[in-house]
This record gives sequence, structure tokens and C-alpha cells, in this order.
Amino acid sequence: MLRNAFEPWHLLLIIAVLVLLFGSKKLPDMARGLGRSMRILKSEAKSLKDDRPDGTPHADSAARH
Repeated sequence: MLRNAFEPWHLLLIIAVLVLLFGSKKLPDMARGLGRSMRILKSEAKSLKDDRPDGTPHADSAARH
């Protein structure tokens, strides 16, 4: 049903709308901010996953060692 939901012209239309709404000068700053936010979110999620209150290792990390 949703196979091939996004075609190349969909992406072009989204980019055109973003340029019209925000202007070409704001888009690189917005993309940079989004990238920073994603890196922070990824590092925080990893630290939450790695922090165990009782100090026991995860089942998947024990298999790696």
C-alpha cells in the first residue's frame, strides 16, 4: 500500500517548500542544528543504555567479550 511512498519529485517539492518558507540562508543553520541535536540525542541514548544501576553487563555486551 505504501510502497514507493516517496518519489524523487516528492523530495524536490519538500525542498522547494522549505526554501520558500525559511529562505536559503536559514536552511544550512537549521540543518547544522538538527545534526547537533541528533548527535546529542544519540550520545544520551547510548549513555542511558550503557549505565546500569547494579553494574551488571548487558546480555549482548557479555557475548562480545
